[in-house]
Amino acid sequence: RTVRELSEIVYDPDTGAPLRMRGTVQDITGQKELEIKLVQSQKLESLGLLAGGIAHDFNNLLTGILGYASLSQQLAPPGSPLLEYLGQIEAGGRRAAELCQQMLAYAGRGRFDVRRHDINAIVRDTVPLLEVSISKKIALLLHLAEPLPPVEVDGSQIRQIVMNLVTNAADAIGNAAGRIAITSGVMQADRDYLAQTYLAPDLPEGSYVFLEVSDTGTGMSPEVRKKIFDPFFTTKFAGRGLGLAAVLGIVRAHRGALKVYSEPGRGSTLRLLLPAATGALPRAGAPAPAVWRGEGLALVIDDEASVRGVAARLLESLGFTVAAADGRKGVASFRAQAQPVRLVLLDLTMPHMDGEETFHALKEIDPGVTVVLMSGFTQQEALDRFAGSGLAAFLQKPFTLASLRETLQGIFAGRAIQQ
Repeated sequence: RTVRELSEIVYDPDTGAPLRMRGTVQDITGQKELEIKLVQSQKLESLGLLAGGIAHDFNNLLTGILGYASLSQQLAPPGSPLLEYLGQIEAGGRRAAELCQQMLAYAGRGRFDVRRHDINAIVRDTVPLLEVSISKKIALLLHLAEPLPPVEVDGSQIRQIVMNLVTNAADAIGNAAGRIAITSGVMQADRDYLAQTYLAPDLPEGSYVFLEVSDTGTGMSPEVRKKIFDPFFTTKFAGRGLGLAAVLGIVRAHRGALKVYSEPGRGSTLRLLLPAATGALPRAGAPAPAVWRGEGLALVIDDEASVRGVAARLLESLGFTVAAADGRKGVASFRAQAQPVRLVLLDLTMPHMDGEETFHALKEIDPGVTVVLMSGFTQQEALDRFAGSGLAAFLQKPFTLASLRETLQGIFAGRAIQQ
């Protein structure tokens, strides 16, 4: 424990000899622990802001790269060698977009398509990938409780967590034979339990679905445990990027928590807690038709000229007539149009007049205007700012012709996300 001592020696006023010592001893262990957590929280917040800003700017650049690549693929004749090159450009752009999503995940602002899922189904879908990514000497064991309440999560992000935790567990075992167990269940978490986890100081007590990954590896010392969620921290010779820091960001965005158990020589266990949802899982709907074309006038409002340009070309390829401008000019253009504007594609983050201000200005001119919000940040973060305002849909940057077509088809087929 950590103590603070405040003491003084009392001297004889005549002889100057020490008579006694008086003072206090105060246990400040709790205070020191709070200071450590505060410093860690501030560090994560500052690095998260940096990562989120970089990812946002790169997503704007990638919107142009992926958009023009998909347009060029439409124009290239069948059998042209250009198709292979354009495919490589698109594949590279998608990998870059995935790196941006890792940065946004670390910042707690990743792309999330939140739906109700059975976490056991997510694990089972991930097992084939896990089995080919870990050593054949390692036995992968599943202990999945049935039935479990659903959780409201982005299934792809939870799969990323499972992959990350199992890969780290395999690295801890190394070339030796060992076991990795994936366990699921449901538990009641009280305040004392949540206080011992990462990210849970303000989470409510209640029912949580947990997913636990344990290994028979080397385990971690207390010093290593303190650093495992730091970006780029690794105990290996070569690092692998954000790693568990990205996991922490995904968990934070899902209002979950993480608990770590580990001792040197006794393996490690990382437990993910997610709030249990009520109600049944939704049934999957029929897929939308693949071919769709639009018509009428569309307006693109974005401060980035490259994004305006590629968005306009993509909309034109779908059958729209397109005008484009930044925030202030976009509102003026919308007001001045002689023909009705059927669709507005609106950026969220713009200087001078941001997406939210522009949206309300457009609605004042025409309350029935159809507005699609586009952003490099998470859908939920964006939509929270537009709750109840009549936003038609959200489009994640970077997007391609296919994702734009799917979004617009959903709107005009009546499957829009009305907020």
